[in-house]
Amino acid sequence: MESTAVQKIARVLNVLVLIALICNLIILFLVPTAVFVSGGEGLLEGVHTYLSGILFPGEDDIVMAGIAGCALIWLAGWSAFDAYSLVLTLFLLFAGVHTAVILWQARRVLRTILGGAPFSMENAVSLKRAAVSAFLIAAAALARVVWSVWYYRSALPLASYNALFVPLFAMAGLLCLVMSALFRQAAELKAENDLTI
Repeated sequence: MESTAVQKIARVLNVLVLIALICNLIILFLVPTAVFVSGGEGLLEGVHTYLSGILFPGEDDIVMAGIAGCALIWLAGWSAFDAYSLVLTLFLLFAGVHTAVILWQARRVLRTILGGAPFSMENAVSLKRAAVSAFLIAAAALARVVWSVWYYRSALPLASYNALFVPLFAMAGLLCLVMSALFRQAAELKAENDLTI
């Protein structure tokens, strides 16, 4: 049977979502170390410093020592964090886990499309789970913004990426809920039509 244009696009999307999911899981493992290396200031510089040490070791560097150091921070390094670094790490881990849930649900939807049965209740359930995860990320971002405003005693955190996450993920959650309702209604109509024929 020949693939439709939608199935060809779904196949490409499925590969891209899988790559994003794998990268997300790898980055989740590196989050505490990246925050620890950066000291909460300039997270991207901390990620760059840590990854360049692992991926491009110098004469004295040992790659496994970097990986072991990352594991050590997971096991015992939490007490070394100051309040800001701890909140940042927990937020990034929470958001990363829920992003992985969203990506996994996207893979489930794409699998049904590839199977030729896009209008199923399974897709409605997957989109509802993705919506819940998006709302949880928005709530965590809002909590972090409120905490940052309290911690710094300033309105400056209202202009951060966390403040942008709140409406962005809230809208993504609403979109997933609408799509879930549409898929549910389409699945019910399909089941009704199958029964009448």
